[in-house]
Amino acid sequence: MTSERDSETTFEEDSQPNDEVVPYSDDETEDELDSRQPGAEPGPNQTSRDGEESRDPGRKDCSWQVKANDQRFYEQPGFKRTIFLCFKKSKYAGNAIKTYKYNPITFLPLNLFEQFKRAANFYFLVLLILQSIPQITTLSWYTTLVPLLLVLGITAVKDLVDDIARHRMDNEVNNRTCEVIKDGRFKNTKWKDIKVGDIIRLKKNAFIPADILLLSSSEPNSLCYVETAELDGETNLKFKMALEATHRYLQEESALADFDGLVECEEPNNRLDKFTGTLSWRNSSYSLDADKILLRGCKIRNTDFCHGMVIFAGSDTKIMKNSGKTRFKRTKIDSLMNYMVYTIIVVLILLSAGLAIGHTYWEQQIGNSSWYLYDAQDFSPAYRGFLNFWGYIVVLNTMVPISLYVSVEVIRFGQSYFINWDLQMYYPEKDTAAKARTTTLNEQLGQIQYIFSDKTGTLTQNIMTFKKCCINGQRYGDCRDAAGQLQSHPQQVDFSWNVYADGKFLFYDHYLIEQIKSGKETEIQKFFFLLAICHTVMADASDGQLNYQAASPDEGALVTAARNFGYVFLSRTQNTITISEMGVERTYDVLAILDFNSDRKRMSVIVRESSGNIRLYCKGADTVIYERLHPKNPKREATEEALDVFANETLRTLCLCYRDISQDEFQVWNKKFVEASLATSHRDEALDRVYEEIEKNLILVGATAIEDKLQDGVPETISRLSKADIKIWVLTGDKKETAENIGFSCELLTEETAICYGEDTRQVKSQRISPALSSALLQTRLENQRNRPGSSPHSSLRMNEPFFQGSRDRALIITGSWLNEILLEKKKKKKKKLKLKFPRTAEEKKKQSEKRRRAEAYKEQQQKNFVDLACECRAVICCRVTPKQKAMVVELVKKYKKAITLAIGDGANDVNMIKTAHIGVGISGQEGMQAVMSSDYSFGQFRYLQRLLLVHGRWSYIRMCKFLRYFFYKNFAFTLVHIWYSFFNGFSAQTAYEDWFITLYNVLYSSLPVLLVGLLDQDVSDKLSLRFPRLYVLGQRDLLFNYKKFFLSLLHGAVTSLIIFFIPYGAYLKSVGQDGEAPADYQSFAVTAASSLIFVVNFQAIGLDTSYWTFVNAFSVFGSIALYFGITFDFHSAGIHVLFPSGFRFTGTAPNALRQPYLWLTLILSIAICLLPVVAQRFLSMTIWPSESDKIQRNRRQYLLEEQQWKRRQSAFRRGVSARRSAYAFSHQRGYADLISSGRSIRKRRAPLDAVLA
Repeated sequence: MTSERDSETTFEEDSQPNDEVVPYSDDETEDELDSRQPGAEPGPNQTSRDGEESRDPGRKDCSWQVKANDQRFYEQPGFKRTIFLCFKKSKYAGNAIKTYKYNPITFLPLNLFEQFKRAANFYFLVLLILQSIPQITTLSWYTTLVPLLLVLGITAVKDLVDDIARHRMDNEVNNRTCEVIKDGRFKNTKWKDIKVGDIIRLKKNAFIPADILLLSSSEPNSLCYVETAELDGETNLKFKMALEATHRYLQEESALADFDGLVECEEPNNRLDKFTGTLSWRNSSYSLDADKILLRGCKIRNTDFCHGMVIFAGSDTKIMKNSGKTRFKRTKIDSLMNYMVYTIIVVLILLSAGLAIGHTYWEQQIGNSSWYLYDAQDFSPAYRGFLNFWGYIVVLNTMVPISLYVSVEVIRFGQSYFINWDLQMYYPEKDTAAKARTTTLNEQLGQIQYIFSDKTGTLTQNIMTFKKCCINGQRYGDCRDAAGQLQSHPQQVDFSWNVYADGKFLFYDHYLIEQIKSGKETEIQKFFFLLAICHTVMADASDGQLNYQAASPDEGALVTAARNFGYVFLSRTQNTITISEMGVERTYDVLAILDFNSDRKRMSVIVRESSGNIRLYCKGADTVIYERLHPKNPKREATEEALDVFANETLRTLCLCYRDISQDEFQVWNKKFVEASLATSHRDEALDRVYEEIEKNLILVGATAIEDKLQDGVPETISRLSKADIKIWVLTGDKKETAENIGFSCELLTEETAICYGEDTRQVKSQRISPALSSALLQTRLENQRNRPGSSPHSSLRMNEPFFQGSRDRALIITGSWLNEILLEKKKKKKKKLKLKFPRTAEEKKKQSEKRRRAEAYKEQQQKNFVDLACECRAVICCRVTPKQKAMVVELVKKYKKAITLAIGDGANDVNMIKTAHIGVGISGQEGMQAVMSSDYSFGQFRYLQRLLLVHGRWSYIRMCKFLRYFFYKNFAFTLVHIWYSFFNGFSAQTAYEDWFITLYNVLYSSLPVLLVGLLDQDVSDKLSLRFPRLYVLGQRDLLFNYKKFFLSLLHGAVTSLIIFFIPYGAYLKSVGQDGEAPADYQSFAVTAASSLIFVVNFQAIGLDTSYWTFVNAFSVFGSIALYFGITFDFHSAGIHVLFPSGFRFTGTAPNALRQPYLWLTLILSIAICLLPVVAQRFLSMTIWPSESDKIQRNRRQYLLEEQQWKRRQSAFRRGVSARRSAYAFSHQRGYADLISSGRSIRKRRAPLDAVLA
């Protein structure tokens, strides 16, 4: 017999050196093959269409097939998948999106399932079953059924209201329309009815409804401009381009209707910037990549219309793949309540068991010999004890508060409306009010420890403004008067002399404009000419206006500045650029564009001037420009000083320079440039090397300073949140320099902050382990050497030591690629595997399993080390992170720090992060609604976050904690009376109250006062809450509600129940009423104990647990007492007894008992003994041991007077650090130089000057 053996031979292919490091997704495999084939070679200054035609694509992973205009194609058996038993469903998703939880069919079962997951609800369901057994229960069935139905009903209504809101938001998106080809012509179709394979037409400013293959557009060469704010948070435009074949033949409606191309591509995945596939059409195959795909969530800009074929729809789209799953979020207090309910159930079982044992003993000693307790059923004492165990489970059921959860939901519901109604969180500019999109998380807003924030559109307005500059060593932009003093209200520069001037551009330095007009300063002319010629901006004349489309907001701001100062970029062609220089129009030959990338941090253009001279113009970050300057630059130091000044003002700086190139030097270099441009592998690296050869010996012209405007109130908000001991992490897809500058602008980083970059942590880690290792280069960042074989015992003792020594504020700045590397998420090399069948031996399998286990443990330790390191910093900035990485960072902090997290963002790239955090906040009023739809709370500006947390969150937490403490107290005080009563009734599971009092106690008699405490109470005002953020730490540390507070409430309730039972018991013992008869019957005693309880628990609510008095609070207390007496007298009347004799057995008890004077004395005595110790304790705590809020409340008048004199900060931009920070922050991707030089991005010929000025 022969046995087959598994083995595998692996052939590794070279991976691209600059492959983007991305985290693994479920859709990724190691077997991906990059089989792109080169297309036709481009000529000089041109690039190919990325090998768009390929006869033999040979793509192994292209298992997703889409055929145009043929829905029958998807009915084939191969495109179906089994979902349950024999039920099959198409593997192609519809285009409707779903964020709601329920539908009409699933609402009732799913909602009941969710509710019965709560321990108390499930417990009362079991209790209801027990009450149906006559041998056990001594209570009527309605005492449990009525409250349970009330609880389930109110919660269900609340959940239904929440879900209806989600349905409406989904319908708003799903019912948008676009044009789809049906029956040979375009028809308006709702988004939800779009299917894979449909041909759609999108017009200017329309959102893209699905992931589509761009077929053609109104632009030359079927170029399409899209805005990707919903994907990466950037509002700058991106370029997409159709295949030459589809551009040429698919412009008309009839041709599009006849199009029958077949796309074979990768399965749906979450990689936003990757796409691999082929289009088969007319016996030819064409290679497809990400540049030909328009993603859902993007917006068509500056393109009249475009046509596309739907590839992925609905949940299969890349934006939805990055959105994560809808999670059922529960608060920390919810979990704590569940554990406390479990604790109460355990206590209940123990008490019932003890009382049952007592009953067994009583039966043996007394019950059997008591002739008046004759029972025809001759049960043994043990069996009677067993029945009494279940009887006490029923009698003491009110220890588990049935109305607890519904009361909590009512309070949360009311608190949510307070958030919605808060006018101080209303953003009038966009008519956007704050919105609590869920009603289950309010008190968790008062316990936030970490905030994870997006940058673009969340912290900033994404508006770049040219503020200042330095030219030839002279700074411009400061608004000074004749005496050299800064002006508080400077006058704007008048640009009316310039017919091309942008009216929105503001500048205040009149001296610079005078220098420009004089024409004497050649360096100034050179400076603005450089801004006008060195860029990749596109110009378009429409409606008599000259408009710019920039690949980054920075470029747009710089070109607009040059435009206003007289150097106007008018148009460009494939090889030329036209500029108006102070009214004189000149055209220059563009010989080469040296493209920007994040490593180079600069871009250059080489132009031939009219004189025939060749000159290179360059702009970039100061750190890279200064390394390439000619040794003889007289204004080098003066410009460097200006850069320091600009950096101190947290402006984004950029250096400008040039050099002249001889004809011979250019010809030699251009030959290398063309060769590098035609390279089929490692093209980017080859071009970078060629660029380095020419970008040297530069002459410095000056520097620019751009302001990236923050949203109003961002620095103040971050400052207050930091004082509240909340750590803020910024997670952004933008560059490190950009994010760092914003960190200083919004005061997340300050002068005193020690900034630690990701790579620097190797040194920190080595110092943490052993001084001897401090100079050693660790093989991996943050490597866990403490647990490595051979590590010293000394190092293992340092496992819990902090990474940093001292108390200095620190910040950590890391990139997405570093994050993947340190967390071992780096993408592996692509492999091609040849599998042969050679099964591993048991020993080999064991070794492989052990290897995987060690790798997993190592990875987990790496993750923990990273979180420990990051959490020791006051602030963390993560740059160039993907949506999935954002969620991963949040998940790691949740996992290893057990901290309450909040994520806030405005774009679809933030959705996964928002869903992962305990609290998700969406900024509405920005582009798109994906973040808002997936959030728990939304509003119009970041600054409202401080009020949401420090006011509404803190109040909600305090109110909920007070409510819970009081609720448990009043239930223990109510229930434990039955236990004391058991010692006098032979432990027979008899109740100490009337059945209807037990039924209505939690529903009517004691519910309203405590509900109002949970809704309205506040220890200090909203202004003082904002002024003293340190008050917020109470929630972070769980100081107001925890197991200690719970057991104190239990103890307090037990003492109250003792007083309520034994004071009336002593009063009735051997007493005689006014009529000379003994009133000491059970029914009178029950009424007296119940009346004492009602007075005590209600006075406790208003007098001791309420910090903020209103008329409503007082009315609720006295109204509840009046309601108790009114209902009691009615239920004890003879009339209702006649109608329902078996349900109302206390006929005449209340009128008879309450007319006895000493009964009222008993009530007063019980109330006084219960409340006076609490009053004394409260008085002493406020005077001798006051809390922080007590101190503030006591001095509130003084603070109000100070509040009137307190002035807000005058500017959102504070002084930054004394050291200059590199700020070359262009956010466009590499490749736009290729588009321009190839001629494919040129929109139209420039309109005549007369048309522009008309």
